[in-house]
Amino acid sequence: MDKLIITAALTGAEVTRKEQPNLPLTPDEIAHAAYEAYLAGASMVHVHARDSEGNPTQDYEVYKEIKEKIEAKCPIIFQPSTGGAVWHSPEERLQPVDLKPEMATLSCGTCNFGPDVFMNSEEYMEKFAAKMKELGVKPELEIFERGMINNGLKLLKKGLIDMPLHFDFVLGVPGAMTGELRDLLYLVESIPAGSTWTVAGIGRFELPLAVAAITLGGHVRVGFEDNVYYSKGVLAKSNAELVERIARISKELGREVATPDEARKILSLK
Repeated sequence: MDKLIITAALTGAEVTRKEQPNLPLTPDEIAHAAYEAYLAGASMVHVHARDSEGNPTQDYEVYKEIKEKIEAKCPIIFQPSTGGAVWHSPEERLQPVDLKPEMATLSCGTCNFGPDVFMNSEEYMEKFAAKMKELGVKPELEIFERGMINNGLKLLKKGLIDMPLHFDFVLGVPGAMTGELRDLLYLVESIPAGSTWTVAGIGRFELPLAVAAITLGGHVRVGFEDNVYYSKGVLAKSNAELVERIARISKELGREVATPDEARKILSLK
C-alpha cells in the first residue's frame, strides 16, 4: 500500500468568515495556511482564490501570487481549482491552468450543488482536458456522481487525458451523491485498475470517509472547503488541525504519510 497523500482544501468558494472565522482569504493567509498544512503532514494543497473583498475569483494574477508565495515557503504540491464558483464562465475557470501547475482539478459532470447547479458540459470537459494536456498539467478528475466516472473514461478514450488516472470522490454535497461508506466503495470499485484516488467527505462525512480511505489504500482530502468543524459543534482552529488528525490516525493504523516528493511519485507527476 502506498503512503498516504493528504490534500488540504484550504478555502473553497462557498465558505465565509461568518461560518469559519479562521478561513484564509488573502494570498498571504492562504500561503501561510498551506505552510501550516505542510508541517502537519499535507503533501498537496487544493486552492481556490479570493479577491480583495473576499469573493471567489479565478483571476490568473491572484493565483500566480498565491502559487509563488506557497512555493517560497514549502515544496507542497500546488493544485488550483478549475471549478471556481458556479457563476464563473469556463474561460474564467481555466485561467489558473496557464500557470502550468503540476496538477489541477477537472470536474467530470454537471450536478446540483445545494440550491445551485454546477455546470460541466461535455464541451467544457473536453476543453479543460485538452488545455491541461497541452500544458502538461495532470488532471484530478472530480467525481460527484457515479456517472461522472464514465465521463472521465470518455475523455481517456478520446486521448484527452492519459493513464494512470487520479480521481477525487467528493461525497456528501447536497444535491449530489451521499457520503456513506457504500457510496465510496461503489466508486472505488468502478475505476480502472492502476488508478489512484482521494476522497473528500463534506461536513460530517469528512472524518469517517477519511478513515475508510486510509484502510482501503486511497488518499484523503480535508480542510475548510469541505468542513469547518473539528467535532460536532466545535469549529476547527485551522486547516492544519484537520490535517494533523488524519496524519496521526494514519500513522496509528500503520500507514505512513507521504512527503510532497513521495506524493509526486505516487501520482506520476512529471
